[in-house]
Amino acid sequence: MAMTTPSPCDQAIALHQSGRLAQAEALYRQAIAQDASAFVPRHYLGVLKLQQGDNEQAVALIGEALKIDPGNAEAMINYGNALKQLGRHDEALDVFDAALAARPDFAAAPYNRAILLQELGRLEDAARAYEQAVTLRPDFSAAWHERAILLLQSKQQEAALESFDRLLALEPRFAEGWSNRGVLLTDMKRFEEALASCERALAINPGFAEAWHNRANALSKLRRYDEALASFDRALALKPDAHPRAWNNRGVLLQEMKRFGEASASFTKALAIAPDYAEALYNRGKLAWAEHEDYDAALADLTRAVALDPDYPYALGALLHLKNHGGDWSGRDAAIAAINVGVRAGKPVVEPFVYQAISTSPADQLACCRLHASLHYPAKSPLWHGRQRKPGKIRIGYVSGEFREQATAFLTAGLYEQHDRSRFEITAFDIGRADTSAMRKRLEAGFDHFTSIAGLSDEAAAQAIAAAGIDILVNLNGYFGERRMEIFAHRPAPIQVNFLGFPMTLGAPYIDAIIADRIVIPQDEQKYYSENVVLLPDSYQVNDSRRAIAAQPGRDECGLPPSGFVFCSFNQSYKLTPEVFGCWMRIVKALPGSVLWLLQGHEEFQKNIRREAQAAGVDAARIIFAPMIAADLHLARLGHADLFLDTMPCNAHTTASDALWAGVPLVTCQGSAFSGRVATSLLHAVGLEDLVTQNLAGYEALAVALALDKARLQALRQRLKDNRLRAPLFDTARYCRHLEAAFCVLLANWEQGLPPKCVTIEPINN
Repeated sequence: MAMTTPSPCDQAIALHQSGRLAQAEALYRQAIAQDASAFVPRHYLGVLKLQQGDNEQAVALIGEALKIDPGNAEAMINYGNALKQLGRHDEALDVFDAALAARPDFAAAPYNRAILLQELGRLEDAARAYEQAVTLRPDFSAAWHERAILLLQSKQQEAALESFDRLLALEPRFAEGWSNRGVLLTDMKRFEEALASCERALAINPGFAEAWHNRANALSKLRRYDEALASFDRALALKPDAHPRAWNNRGVLLQEMKRFGEASASFTKALAIAPDYAEALYNRGKLAWAEHEDYDAALADLTRAVALDPDYPYALGALLHLKNHGGDWSGRDAAIAAINVGVRAGKPVVEPFVYQAISTSPADQLACCRLHASLHYPAKSPLWHGRQRKPGKIRIGYVSGEFREQATAFLTAGLYEQHDRSRFEITAFDIGRADTSAMRKRLEAGFDHFTSIAGLSDEAAAQAIAAAGIDILVNLNGYFGERRMEIFAHRPAPIQVNFLGFPMTLGAPYIDAIIADRIVIPQDEQKYYSENVVLLPDSYQVNDSRRAIAAQPGRDECGLPPSGFVFCSFNQSYKLTPEVFGCWMRIVKALPGSVLWLLQGHEEFQKNIRREAQAAGVDAARIIFAPMIAADLHLARLGHADLFLDTMPCNAHTTASDALWAGVPLVTCQGSAFSGRVATSLLHAVGLEDLVTQNLAGYEALAVALALDKARLQALRQRLKDNRLRAPLFDTARYCRHLEAAFCVLLANWEQGLPPKCVTIEPINN
């Protein structure tokens, strides 16, 4: 039997399929020369040119083929993709539509249309096109995958998970699908399932670097840090110079592990691969300041991150916060205005802790915190649901990352000791780190139970709290310090309370109450708090009546001149504003020989403050900087101050109580949000409400008047001395009875099935 010689076109197709493109092209052209009306060689030569990136030739050749066979849907798809490569997007979309019109069951048409729409950022249209593709062809695995990725990126998580599951039912050995499903489940905070999905991918393809990376991310969220680090290192062994995201995420993990030098090096490696990687710049910059106080490095990284991506989450706020720490107020007003605009537009431009120091609007603060909670700490299926509380004492759980030498502990140590043990059982849930201080030992002794949950996953920590039968779970951190809001998102207790550590709403639906007073949250502003407001009768802030004050050092030991009036403000540098500093300079100038005593802060802060003083006509030598020292020593040196000058819009909080406990009067200006009313609350509770002013002009005038009137100031100091041990502010036992009364009302309302409501506690006289 005679053998049939393949035609030039058939030979070209075979060569094309084997990747021998130059030989295939020659034979396609030969076939075209032999038959000017041949569709196939023109079409396939156009496809070959598309593969080679010669898009003009591809459009010309496939266009000619379509003149021969205008209704060929496959050629239309290739023609549309060639047009897309030339940037002729509208024409390409029209061609994809024409392909579907020519062949209504052709799923490739809406699929390719969806890919283009996704590239154009028309995500809703793209999602509809993917839906059309999988409706036409339910076994179209590529379309299910692309649809899943699009829905993942669009935060349509449940729909994305459905698509991944449909894909993997069709392609159970598709490692990339399992890996990407793991990414989605991590985003959904279903970390155990995410880990299992990534491990399915690795069982199929052990050399899949991206799956090792995604596995590491899931393990990190489960706080299985050593295993996570091993997975990151496995991913990077496979792709060391092509995976900046893995280097960045490894840095985040190492930061969580408190291995800060290695974390910084990991971020630097990510940036060596991708110098314009805004996330790595942001992370390295934040770390440089938070752990190394390297102001210049942090400023360079955060400035560049904002320049590269002005909308990168929280970068604008972080840069402003850093500059405030450094006393650099350049561009401050514009930055605050931009942040306020972003908050009102629902953008994550600033973290809540940064915002409470600059915002004057409780409404804006609520918007900021609600967004932050929804993005990072969404509510989970509640662990406490439809259960009865255990009989017996009321069980209070205090969750804190600062059960050590830290401001929150200085305020609360006496509270824990004062709880009525005949009615209450008190448990500490430690989410931070221990130290060897006397304060730590006192705190451990002050609770009935002291439990570390720092190393547990969020869900495991919440389960431990639920197992303890806690009735009221108290959040002492909020969005400050060693925060673990995810634990509260699992609702391990029937009542959850925002207390002391964060002077703003948390914006989270699972936080039931906030402890406040009539000053920090006036009645007409309760609507700006997602929590039910609990009003204590004195001040919301607890104080410890046992705080020790060391022997007072000499003025010279404090760096103070031998004589002269001493104004002071020991607030953190980020709270200082140019408007308030301007007031301070006028106050100092009004009293020759006076000095201003500030917390030392970073050397950049000192440099800038001295420069600002000189610019205001004040000798920089009149600014005295005090180093950080132990709390009892700080209280001792505070006695040399004559008058404490508050900051606004964010007041002194613990530092205000420090000053008053040390016998130093404080002048404040009542602000328009919680953090700006704290000093007013404290002064009312210690009987010095006449030191509260309503505007900066009044604040400045009162400070000058007191400094110039020695008798008046001395009378104030004597009144403070007399009030210190009898006024409510430092009466820890009285405060504890009020807080316990609040807890009892909250629990009684819950037990009676009453809807959440605000609570006012009347004074209880011992």
